[in-house]
Amino acid sequence: MQNDNKFFKGLISGLGIAVIGIVVFLTLNSSLLNLQTNNTAEKVQESSANQEEQNAAIGAEVQEKIEEIMATIDNYYLEEVNVEDLIEGIYAGLVWGLGDPYSVYYTAEELISFMESASGRYSGIGATLSQNSETGVITIVRPFENSPAAEAGVLPGDIIYRVNDEDAIGMDLSTLVTKVKGEEGTTVNLTMIREGASDYIELTVERRRIEVPTITHKMLDNNIGYISIMEFDDVTFAQFRDALRDLESQGLEKLIVDLRDNPGGGLSTVCHILDELLPKGLLVYTEDKHGNRDEMHSDESNQFTKPLAVLVNGNSASASEVFAGAIQDYEWGTIVGTRTFGKGIVQRLLYLEDETAVKLTISKYYTPNGRDIHGEGIVPDVIVELDEELKQQITITVEEDNQLQKAIEILQGQ
Repeated sequence: MQNDNKFFKGLISGLGIAVIGIVVFLTLNSSLLNLQTNNTAEKVQESSANQEEQNAAIGAEVQEKIEEIMATIDNYYLEEVNVEDLIEGIYAGLVWGLGDPYSVYYTAEELISFMESASGRYSGIGATLSQNSETGVITIVRPFENSPAAEAGVLPGDIIYRVNDEDAIGMDLSTLVTKVKGEEGTTVNLTMIREGASDYIELTVERRRIEVPTITHKMLDNNIGYISIMEFDDVTFAQFRDALRDLESQGLEKLIVDLRDNPGGGLSTVCHILDELLPKGLLVYTEDKHGNRDEMHSDESNQFTKPLAVLVNGNSASASEVFAGAIQDYEWGTIVGTRTFGKGIVQRLLYLEDETAVKLTISKYYTPNGRDIHGEGIVPDVIVELDEELKQQITITVEEDNQLQKAIEILQGQ
């Protein structure tokens, strides 16, 4: 343990010097920009020197505090200490300190798991999760039909209280997901809080190979097509295009796109799908901290000109809101359901040299009409709450689904 502690101190010293160097470099670059703006070189140099001195003091203070904590751990902590885990914890804590629930540090193992999820294929329990950004509570949005989660008795609305006897309240969502996923055939123990239950719900769920069913479709009565999009993953655009073509081959006259409980996904994926539906024009644009604007457009090669309705709810987030916002701004269809989640910010995965990565919030997105919906969400054209008795059902029939029935009613009147 003493050797580990010496190693750690040496590492922290190196990190401290590196951090100070980076901050100084950024400060000098900032100073050069100020020089161009103010043309006051002497003031800039003085400011830079003061900032450099301040950063050096902060770096020394941080190093001293970490060494003190390590010495305390060395003297009092009961169990064996894995130094590598502590180091990874420093990196994760640095990003966590931003106070942004969507900015995350990924270890090499966590990065692999994240990329598997984005591809739409992984080994896990088969459920969509959501985290409340204010409370940190992680909730089951929807177990996939015929998934290990559904078979074990997991229900929509269940709050994950513990995972494998580790407290999950306040745990980063990405971290929890890596603990829930794992090798096919193994199990994970989940302790749930369920509305109406007097005690915790204890479940053991087998991990199996999951191919996320990002698209389901069917033809309803009166040639009304129905496409449900669960997530906007890498595989989703091809699945959507195939579903739309299949419905058109069956005589599609009107279309319902269901984005309820869709937490989002890839911005490029949702824009590819919108390009199949909307006329030529702006789909969404983003702006970063420097005011740089990035626009995404549809072309004129495809557009859906038949009556369209889009279903949303409070779990429809991010890319789902890009979709609903664009349809609403173009007045290309009727948005039905309840106010969406309100996540109008964009994250980018930035790879580091040691096969780890950070996912950082880098910009805000705006609807074609310039609406900033972060914290506000999309308000549907027609507001309909899902019947209370349906909210914990995994499978809801077309006849039971009052929100879907409202969308059908609206389309039949067009």
